[in-house]
Amino acid sequence: MVTATIAPVLALSGLWDRVFVFDRYGELLHLLSQSVLAGAILGLVGGVIGTFILMRDGAFAVHGIAELSFAGAALALLLGFDVVTGSLAGSVAAALVIGLLGARAGHHNALIGTLMPFGLGLGILFLALYQGRSANKFSLLTGQIVSVDRAQALEMAVGAVVVIGALLVIWRPLTFASVDPDVAAAKGVPMRSLSLAFMLLTGIAVALSVQVVGALLVMALLITPAAAAVRVTASPLKAVLLAVLFAELSMVGGILLALAGSLPISPYVTTISFAIYAVCRAVGALRRRFSQSGRAGGAGRSRRSGGAGRPDGSGGPDSPGEAGRADGPHAGGPTGRSDGVTRPGDPGRPEEAASSARTDR
Repeated sequence: MVTATIAPVLALSGLWDRVFVFDRYGELLHLLSQSVLAGAILGLVGGVIGTFILMRDGAFAVHGIAELSFAGAALALLLGFDVVTGSLAGSVAAALVIGLLGARAGHHNALIGTLMPFGLGLGILFLALYQGRSANKFSLLTGQIVSVDRAQALEMAVGAVVVIGALLVIWRPLTFASVDPDVAAAKGVPMRSLSLAFMLLTGIAVALSVQVVGALLVMALLITPAAAAVRVTASPLKAVLLAVLFAELSMVGGILLALAGSLPISPYVTTISFAIYAVCRAVGALRRRFSQSGRAGGAGRSRRSGGAGRPDGSGGPDSPGEAGRADGPHAGGPTGRSDGVTRPGDPGRPEEAASSARTDR
């Protein structure tokens, strides 16, 4: 009986020791400082572009691009080329296919759903043919923090500058086209060119993210922070700022926790990201509930104050037949008009009264 009780406790203790091991944490943090920097760069990129991805209903497209990015990285690993280059090539190819087919990727879910299993199947095939270390295969799917060196961190920084700089250039027309595509097209906004440019930028962002969080969990960086931000604000600018903050917390916090454990980085990043989303969703629901109750209370008070002048409820300032009537002879001015403006022919106009007096004499 005692053994049966202690066994689960020991199992949980061993699991905790695998998830969080803070032995020599300072040395690991110094050695993997480039990974922390890379995570901060990816958080910035993911927060900025993720808001536009949600505005354009492109979450499904991100997953499709990630699968082909994984296939490109696996092919590069098989052939002995740079994995980052292969991942970027796969992402750009997928982005071009999706971007050339229309102004909004959300309208082509069937195509994206076809690309996803195709890219994943190719990636599995290339990994099956690869005879190298199994850790390299696994890191393409779930991410790896120790794989980021100084050169790769520099590549990520350059990619981040390209993505964010291009987004700043097309910010206003892209926002217009994302919020109201029909009106934007009628106003002459180049919808097809914008769609293609945005999908290319999304492909670059996905390729950068796959190196750290892996192909399977890239949406935790590009989608979840932005989804959490739009739950608590309706302002596009505030949503971008909050998405960047949430992405930074997820990426940097996940990396710092992953340094203390023996697990891949993805579980830490996805857990923090989902926790932020859950909190923002709850906060948004509470704010909407309080707002609705406040409006209902205000409407009730307005109805009660409307009948406060007489016992029968007919003596309020808006009640007909009183001195404050909007349609009465004294409403708004001497002419009886509600706007208080005299016009030719109005009976209360001074010159008309004088003329009538002369005629009577």
